[in-house]
Amino acid sequence: MASRVLHITEADLVRDVQGMLLRAQTGTEIIIERNAQPVAVLRAVEPIRRKISECIALARAHEQESGLAPTLDAEFAKDIESIVESREPWNPTSWD
Repeated sequence: MASRVLHITEADLVRDVQGMLLRAQTGTEIIIERNAQPVAVLRAVEPIRRKISECIALARAHEQESGLAPTLDAEFAKDIESIVESREPWNPTSWD
């Protein structure tokens, strides 16, 4: 998935710091500008990690909004379906 880039002014940042932090946390790179010149970049410290179920939900939402269905390589789709169907609860051993 391509990363999103948002250009904002200092005033935009001041008006909605919490919203901008949330957008950065969810993958948007925010370029803060002063007089139309970039002065800072705000982005998440760690890359986004999503569960497969979240990726599927995002793909479905994108399809509903845009009318464009994602297409997967047939072998990749089979591999993912196999993984999802064979999931088991994770029960790590406890160490004393």
